[in-house]
Formats: sequence, C-alpha cells, structure tokens
Amino acid sequence: MRGPHNLLRLIRTGATFERTGAMGVALDALDASPLLRGALRAVAWPFRWLGYPGDPSMPPVTRAITALGPAYIKFGQILSTRPDVVGEDLALQLMVLQDKLPPFPMEAARAQFEAETGIPVDEAFSEFSAPVAAASIAQVHRARLRETGQEVAVKVLRPDIERAFRRDIDAFHFAAALIDRLSRTTRRLRPREVVAHFEGVVMGELDLRLEAASAAEFGMNTAGDEGFRVPRIQWDYSGRRVMTMDWVQGIGAADIAALDAAGHDRVALGERVLQLFLRHALRDGVFHGDMHHGNLKIDADGNLIAYDFGIMGRIDEYTRRVYAEILIGFIRRDYRRVAQVHFEAGYVPADRDVEEFARALRAVGEPIFGMDASRISMGRLLNYLFEVTERFGMETRTELILLQRTMVVVEGVARTFDPHINIWRASRPVVEDYIRDYFGPKAVLRDLSRTAGVLARFGPRLPELVQHSLARQAAEPLRVRAAPRPRPILWMLVGAGCALGGVLLGGLL
Repeated sequence: MRGPHNLLRLIRTGATFERTGAMGVALDALDASPLLRGALRAVAWPFRWLGYPGDPSMPPVTRAITALGPAYIKFGQILSTRPDVVGEDLALQLMVLQDKLPPFPMEAARAQFEAETGIPVDEAFSEFSAPVAAASIAQVHRARLRETGQEVAVKVLRPDIERAFRRDIDAFHFAAALIDRLSRTTRRLRPREVVAHFEGVVMGELDLRLEAASAAEFGMNTAGDEGFRVPRIQWDYSGRRVMTMDWVQGIGAADIAALDAAGHDRVALGERVLQLFLRHALRDGVFHGDMHHGNLKIDADGNLIAYDFGIMGRIDEYTRRVYAEILIGFIRRDYRRVAQVHFEAGYVPADRDVEEFARALRAVGEPIFGMDASRISMGRLLNYLFEVTERFGMETRTELILLQRTMVVVEGVARTFDPHINIWRASRPVVEDYIRDYFGPKAVLRDLSRTAGVLARFGPRLPELVQHSLARQAAEPLRVRAAPRPRPILWMLVGAGCALGGVLLGGLL
C-alpha cells in the first residue's frame, strides 16, 4: 500500500544517505532542484542518528546502498545500467557495487529445495555444501548429483525475499511520486518509470524459472561459438525459487596471475570476449547484460564460461542493423553515412540538419582515431555519441543504453586480459560479417521470404479481406473519394506479388 506509512522507511533511507555523505552526491547526479534538495535534507538531517553507518572504505553512494540492504543493492545495480538517469560517474560507482551479504541458514535452503522440487536434498545429491556465495536475492551451494556424480550449482532464493522486496518497492514508488511533485527538473528523469522498470526486473529475477529459461536460450544461441560455454540447466532440480545448473570450474576472469600461471593466451582472450559480445548482440539480438569479471571464468581448455543470467539484453533485428551500420560507419570514418542512419532510423528529428550532425559526429570520431591503440575506447565513443545525439534531440532508448553500458564493461574485461588491445581491429571482422550477411541481396531475399510467410498464413482469408475492403470503399461518400488515393487492397496485392516473386527468385538462386 503506497501510503504515508512509507515516510518512516524513507526517513531511514534519507538518514543513511545523510550520515554516509551520499545525499549530496546523489542529488548532484540527479540535478535536483533547490526545492527538492531543501526538502530532503530538512527531513533527513535531524534523523542522521537513525541512519546506518555502512562501510567507510566504500564510496558514499555504494556505502549507503549496501548498508540499506538487498532491495537497495539491486536497485543500485539496475541504476548502473541507466547513465542517462544518474550520470556517467555515479553509474560507474554503482557498477562495482559489492553484492555480498551474510548467507541464510543451510536448513532454510534445504527446506526450500525440497518444497520447490518435491525431492529430498539427500535423495537428489550425494554432497550439498555450505553457501559458496550469498547475494542480494539468492545464495549458491555447490552440490553433486547422486544419480550421475556430476557437480552442480544450486541457487536458492532468500526466505521471504519477495515480501521484503515488495515492501521496499512500495516505498520506492512513494518516493518517486514525491520527487515528481516536488521537482520539475527531476521530472525529466521519469522517476516513476524508473521505479516501474526496477519493479519489472526484480519481479522477473524473483522467479528463477525465467533466469533458467534465459540461460537455456543463451546456451542454444551460442552452442556453435568456439571458445565459449554456457552451463547447462538441470531442469529436474529447478523451479520458481530454486535453479540448478552445471558447476562452473575455472579461473576467475580478474585473476590475471592465475591465468598466466596456467599458460592461457590473454591476448586471444581479450579479443575473444569482445568479439563474442558483439556477435551475440548483432547476430542473435540476445546478449549477457552483466558480463563483468565476476560472471566470467576460463576453464582448463581456455574456454570463456559465462554465468548469472539475471540481466539479459535484447535488441530487435531492425535496431541491430542500425547499430551495425553506425559501428561500421565509424570504423570506416564515413560520418555522413552514420548521420544518415540516425535520420533514417528516426533517432534524430527530421527537421535537424544532416550535414551539421555529420560534422558533430566527425568531431567525436576523429580524436579517438588519433589515439594510441591502448587508449581507443568504444565505450568512450558510444558515450560521446549519445551526448551528441542528445544535443540534436535524440530520445533515450533503453535497449541502447544497456548495450552501451555492457560494451563498457566488456571492454574493461578485454583490457584486463590485454591492456594494448585495439578495440577497432578486434571489432571490425564481426561487424563486417554481420553487414555482409544482413545487408544486400541475400538480406532482401530473406526479408521477402519472411513477408511471404506472413502472407501465406493469411492466404485463406484473402478473399474475405478483399471483399470487405471493396465493400467499405463502395460505401464511402463520393465526396470522400473525389481525390484519388492509394487503395489498401492494391498495395496488398502488389506486396504479395513482390514477396512471392522474391521467394521464387531465392529458390532459383
């Protein structure tokens, strides 16, 4: 219930932000109005003693969020994917938010597994360890299947986590409504929409069947990718509050000393992680949205292994083509084409000047091309690009922001493996392969074949649709039909003929 009782929760939240020094940092990042600043600080300052002290070794905002508990930690993680809301600096701070919390008792984990799967733990597993990792929503146990002897990871939601999150989300909604009323400048950040987005993400993560489905889909998409593995889901031992998957055995991506000791080729690893990410985003339209060091390991054969699929990015095919054209345009330094793509996609209002936009893009790209290879950053390019497009009236697109954020993270992982990696050179083959496969005659034929497939499904209804369309035209007043205009049925038949012709041509070729 989003009522005034939420004020008590918000007062403790404000007190914690005030006590840790995070209040000023957060308000600056949000570009809050003087009225909102004054109201929040007036409420929070007298209650500083109620605030949690947090860990003084952390930056102020991450210190406050970590002290406030699971829902706030998860909210901070999701805000790290929205630099358009909190700014680049704060997004980077939130990106490294430590998601480590005390584990809950073994008895509770075992009870939840049995209640969810209907199988006693000792019957399913010959071994079931103490928690090896505890996060804001769940904790992980290492186990061994009794039937096959295979090692698995068992992820179990925290007891009553749904109720705890709903209570805090209720307070977030109340705070968003309050901010919306008090500050016109902050209203442009759409606080209510941000909280609604957070609620949707968290409610999805609280159903581990959805994460298991994402892992299975990602595994199928990437099954043919050399040097990359996704752990297999054990569906018999998974459910809404429990997920079991193959155990990931390998060296953490951040442990450079161990990678060197094991003899892994870090230069190849750096190139591979970047190319794999681009391939997944462009080819499949589904990419790991949280591909940082902590979610990657390298096995004995040098394969990259990804896990933790709570945040997955999705891009529709049209947006992927636009993104690829933008990237290849920058790689080839064809700034006018990059500008045209933005206008064709409707990202920039049609009343703006294409040549002026191309000039602004050149000002973004040329300095980056003049840098030493070790300093070239695609993440920096995307950041500058969004700054320019904002000046030219481009509206925020959430899926591109997640892509940008993940690109920055993946680039950081690649540079950990190889500090001298040339981002452009590593990216070019993947982008050019995509351009070759999804543009030109082959792509046209494929699109026409899909169109024909859609029309074929409506084939039995075509006579009825034709008759209905003609009847409607006959019933229109003569004055309405005085000026000639395109007839829907004519365009339908022309489109069908073109599509079927394309299919036949594709078959002949």
